[in-house]
Amino acid sequence: MAFSLTTKQQQGRALLNGPATNIMLRGGSRSGKTFLIVRNIIQRAINAPGGRHAIFRFRFNHAKTSIWADTLPKVLKLCFPDLAVTFNKTDFYVELANGSQVWIGGLDDKERVEKILGTEFVTIYVNESSQVSWASIEMLLSRLAQVVELAAEIAAATGRTHLALKAYFDCNPPSKLHWSYVVFRLKMKPGTKEKLANPNDYAEMQMNPSDNRDNLPAKYFEILGSMTAAKRLRFEQGEWATEVNGALWALEDRQNEARTLDDGTVIPASTIRGINSDRVATAPEMQRIVVSVDPSGTKGDGAGDDIGIVVAGLGVDGRAYILQDATCQMSPEGWGRRAVELYHRHKADRIVGERNFGGDMVRFTVSTADKDAAFKEVVATRGKVVRAEPISALYEQGKVSHVGEFPDLEDQMLNFTPGGYVGEGSPDRADALVWALTELMLGEQAYIPNYGSL
Repeated sequence: MAFSLTTKQQQGRALLNGPATNIMLRGGSRSGKTFLIVRNIIQRAINAPGGRHAIFRFRFNHAKTSIWADTLPKVLKLCFPDLAVTFNKTDFYVELANGSQVWIGGLDDKERVEKILGTEFVTIYVNESSQVSWASIEMLLSRLAQVVELAAEIAAATGRTHLALKAYFDCNPPSKLHWSYVVFRLKMKPGTKEKLANPNDYAEMQMNPSDNRDNLPAKYFEILGSMTAAKRLRFEQGEWATEVNGALWALEDRQNEARTLDDGTVIPASTIRGINSDRVATAPEMQRIVVSVDPSGTKGDGAGDDIGIVVAGLGVDGRAYILQDATCQMSPEGWGRRAVELYHRHKADRIVGERNFGGDMVRFTVSTADKDAAFKEVVATRGKVVRAEPISALYEQGKVSHVGEFPDLEDQMLNFTPGGYVGEGSPDRADALVWALTELMLGEQAYIPNYGSL
């Protein structure tokens, strides 16, 4: 049977080929977003000889498994069975007979990314863009500059001479703090919240599993239906979450209803404060300041998870203040220098680092950058959630303020639940925040191992 696009995919194709330069397909899992965009890229490669197109994911291994080994061959087989394509399995690109190329890359592979981005492209596609920082997006978009003429027959049919520049994105939507929501729904620049100069150049469309029902087993919808409300909102309904149900942190105040325990004790209704309630523009004088480092255990310099680095202080008013989120992807030498630089810039009292992935690695890295920097090593004797819960309580009691906005950090906080972290990747920023506030607000007793029942 001949392949045909679903009704929703046909609508998506029209959007991808429409006037907007930046286009986001967001929605639930297995909805056909990736397939459609890859199909569109191959068609663009056919229409304009010599064009270069790049497909990126956060991790190169995921790009190879998902795009290179699965979606790309499937698209070629189903939609372009007669197209002559050469697979370069060394540099991971496919080349058409007309000279057009489609490259595959991962942002965690710095050497490869630098090689790919040494030239310009006419199409850039970021797959699973919820995992990618806005800084990385801007870096990629700086290479969206190739001028490519359309094939003569296409030019004659369309009345255009060149292939339009396109930046494609897809994602299972995270929270509304994420840049994807800020850019494509609020039409603002992440961080500054300035209005986009040309909002019509940014378009988004929702595609959900129900729109791809004919290509999915019925059992898959049972699996989606059995997920938590937060997971269904994201992976079935494809919506950005205002907050995750039951999360340890919230942006806005929440009202707890009065309840009665089994022993008859009545817990009265109470207001749980959200992050926004205590957000401030400037901080008071500080009694103490710490720089907290949460290492990822990977090589850094673009490889693996981020290195969580958060600067926090204890004000003279007895409240805690989050001063800076300096999380990065660097080599140990790089993030060690960054931690020490922040230590001096903020006149911090000490650097706090988790002993993890190789014992004294953090202490050694920091001391290599500055042997005189005061350092305290902390040990994770309890799980992430157990460590985070008392810090969440400090926020609920109105004892912590964020000095300005930290969207990436706060997005991770909103995805922390009593059952674990439900966001993408590792909560490196939130972990660093927990260590910093534990040091400032909870004291030494917070580090006593909890062995439980023996």
